[in-house]
Amino acid sequence: MIDFELHDTLKGIEAFVHQFAEQTLRPLAREADTNGKVDPKVIQMLGQIAGNRATIVPEERPDAGEERARLGNMLSMIGSEELAWGDAAMILNIPGPGLAGPSINAAGTPEQKKKFLHDVFTGEEPRFGALAVTEAQAGSDVSNVQTTATRDGDEWILNGTKVFCTNGARADVLVINATIDKSLGREGQKLFVVLKDTPGFRVGKIEKKLGLTASETAEIVLEDCRIPFDHILGGEDALKPKSGFKGTMKAFDASRPTVAAMAIGIGRAAYEYVRDWSAVEVPAHSRRRPFVEAKLAHMKRELDAARLVTRKAAWMADRRIPNSKEASMSKAYAPPAALRACIGAIEIMGPEGYSKEHLVEKWYRDIKVYDIFEGTGQINRVVISRNILGRLDELKPENNGS
Repeated sequence: MIDFELHDTLKGIEAFVHQFAEQTLRPLAREADTNGKVDPKVIQMLGQIAGNRATIVPEERPDAGEERARLGNMLSMIGSEELAWGDAAMILNIPGPGLAGPSINAAGTPEQKKKFLHDVFTGEEPRFGALAVTEAQAGSDVSNVQTTATRDGDEWILNGTKVFCTNGARADVLVINATIDKSLGREGQKLFVVLKDTPGFRVGKIEKKLGLTASETAEIVLEDCRIPFDHILGGEDALKPKSGFKGTMKAFDASRPTVAAMAIGIGRAAYEYVRDWSAVEVPAHSRRRPFVEAKLAHMKRELDAARLVTRKAAWMADRRIPNSKEASMSKAYAPPAALRACIGAIEIMGPEGYSKEHLVEKWYRDIKVYDIFEGTGQINRVVISRNILGRLDELKPENNGS
């Protein structure tokens, strides 16, 4: 039976993280947005809150009990929403494997998980991971990646350029997708691990963005970048047909609900802010009151619905139930719902909502990218429809013997 009611342990974690977001992140949100960087002390505190091992497979952690191992994704949903409620840009500075974690967990061998996650991220020093997938000509169309990996004895030689890589410039571990045979199309794609300071690896430009300005987004350039053969995720098995691209997709199935939860956190921040503002600025007898009430009700039910579909995706992931459709549903639904909440907040507040005296305009700038990265809304809707139609094809009479 599916039950999304949080038990006492999860409620306690939720309250603790919310308190940190409210008392530490929210007060510094405007400063971080203006300066485009996060105080190192805050980064250290974020690391303590989330733990440098936050995205390591829970059952492989020596301190993970049975219950915690089964709730790893749900914990991620709760923490991501609450921290994004505080400030979405600052939490992208959390030390740890980041988006490299789900990729290594989804496609790596047990030895690779220990080597690239446990061994790297269990020390006291803050370390970062990153996922470099997007290219100038291959954003949503991941199958059009042009970065190549050529085998040379016991090494791979990588060549290509990746763009819009979160934490790419400071990452200690990067997961990069590349093709070993362009004639195979997406089936020729594999995932590779590149460590910081590897010869042939360099950081290009740092992007200047509309929102999430306190989050680093970098260009990654690979020029005859040599890595050991065993840095291909999955090892020898990765060379089998259809293995590499599926690994990339499994990584997205793990990360998309987390991104959706962050979007919900931003939307909820805007909703709660304008709700409290309206209670003071729009009195009960005001002619604007019915409009405001209707707008708030619409924002609330959309955000609650987004949370439910996101938690279902997390619930399935925790139980190792294939969740590609549900992960894409959460990613396709939550960011637009949160965007509408941010727009609604500005509409209710009018000129004040457009002013930097309030954080509403910042949340509006921050939320837009959530419908773009980790697969655009359009691409996620394609994934959903293919899952639905694929299931219908299986039910056709010619396919089931009836």
